[in-house]
Amino acid sequence: MKIKEGYMPFHGYKTYYRIVGEPSKDKAPLLLIHGGPGSSHNYFELLDDYAKTGRQLIMYDQVGCGKSSLPEDESVYVKETWAEELVALRKYLHLDEIHMLGQSWGGMLEMLYLTKYDQKGIKSVMIDGSPASIKLWTKEQHRLISYLSYEDRSAIAEAERTGNFTGPKYLAANDRYMERYCWDDPDENSPEPLRRETNGKRASLIAEGPNEFTENGTISDFEVTDDLKKIHVPVLVTNGTDDLCTPLIAKSVYDHIPGAKWHLFANSRHLALLDQHDEFVDVLDHWLAAND
Repeated sequence: MKIKEGYMPFHGYKTYYRIVGEPSKDKAPLLLIHGGPGSSHNYFELLDDYAKTGRQLIMYDQVGCGKSSLPEDESVYVKETWAEELVALRKYLHLDEIHMLGQSWGGMLEMLYLTKYDQKGIKSVMIDGSPASIKLWTKEQHRLISYLSYEDRSAIAEAERTGNFTGPKYLAANDRYMERYCWDDPDENSPEPLRRETNGKRASLIAEGPNEFTENGTISDFEVTDDLKKIHVPVLVTNGTDDLCTPLIAKSVYDHIPGAKWHLFANSRHLALLDQHDEFVDVLDHWLAAND
């Protein structure tokens, strides 16, 4: 398969993009929007083989992540920057008609884009493991924490009370929480793309905060639930049964988007693309084919 890499100038910085496969007359390309903020396109390389179906894939690293520029200016790390970057990327790559798949923060970015910016040329959207409300997200994270051991619950509570998120007991507890609801720390047996650095720790700390349940960064006020009724393109909401994005969070998105559909991956955490790869690709393929 042909793979093209490049950089888009953006606000004095550079945005890395990666295109897999050739354009098709029958199948609109799929734009993949990674999570975080602070992750990268890396895990979307697990979809490279899907381009063999004739569907071109386009993935990119948001500014502050991956191979894109890593600005020192903290004011860059806000939701508006990443929304404007998405607008610019569509224009730069002439993505007039596309499908979009956003995972975690990527799905939040899709919701922001569709309610505040533009819906023209969007053939369909997949919102994968994403909240419309950070307030609901943090509430649900604390419910998930309640299923951890007493020791881990205590370590997390103490870290939240003191604001010290560097202690060994907290770090071990947070690792176990992430392994249970997100994904395992990459090791030598993990797919190669997951072992690569995302270069987004700074972006994550500024935009999100120290972890998934504190959320005191620049996106801590994210709330688009009441605006979801403005979305008039086909939407598929997905999440896993053991996901940071709980069924309640996913349902709150599904309930507010007219005509939306919902698929629950019965044995997945926050990345069904990894935990249930074949089912994820099958669901994605049927969704895109139905909306070409």
